[in-house]
Amino acid sequence: MLRAVVFDFDGVIANSEPLHFRAYRDVLAQDGVVLTEPEYYARYLGYDDVGAFGALAADRGERWDERRVADLIRRKAARMEELECDQSVLFPGADAAVRRLAARWPLAIASGALRAEIVRVLERENLARFFPVLVAAEDVRAGKPAPDPYVRAVELLSSAANKPLDPGDCIAVEDSHWGLESARAAGLMTVGVTHTYPAEALTGAEAVIPHLDRLTVEFLSKLGQRPRNAAPS
Repeated sequence: MLRAVVFDFDGVIANSEPLHFRAYRDVLAQDGVVLTEPEYYARYLGYDDVGAFGALAADRGERWDERRVADLIRRKAARMEELECDQSVLFPGADAAVRRLAARWPLAIASGALRAEIVRVLERENLARFFPVLVAAEDVRAGKPAPDPYVRAVELLSSAANKPLDPGDCIAVEDSHWGLESARAAGLMTVGVTHTYPAEALTGAEAVIPHLDRLTVEFLSKLGQRPRNAAPS
């Protein structure tokens, strides 16, 4: 039986991946490093900021120490705030999906984004109260595709409910193969949404949907009753 739903944030609730790319690109350009949009989506989207900058450095044969990475993260966060200013970044259907699912199950977020970035959007869109559990980049030792963000989300959901919660009774909603890998490794069922990548790139999910209008209580309830590893729909 389904007992909780855990959302990724960027690429699922917030249409912020284009803004993340621009923020990475602009900050790196200040240091003479070129990042193209195809590179970002093919190679770096699934990482948190620490992982992305680390992978960027490794791919370019650079050795960036912790101080430089911390500075890049600080400047990238400031650029993200500038890009988000005075605009909604929610995907169509995200607000309604969150509200209808929150009326049935506890919700959580497991994201590689910084907490301040997530909270800023949720508060601006009046959605913060629907997420009693929020796991951000700062809250885990290893980001996606490691299972840590989802393991932590299930732990916090269990604490909030004052009873153990089995990961297999939770569904993760993701937009990338990195996120799906993370959720599956933590033992959650998964739904892929084709906001960022096509359906064929979201292999292994119990279901793949084209938009959040499909994310209904009836749909998830039926999915939660299916045997694990049944053919995706």
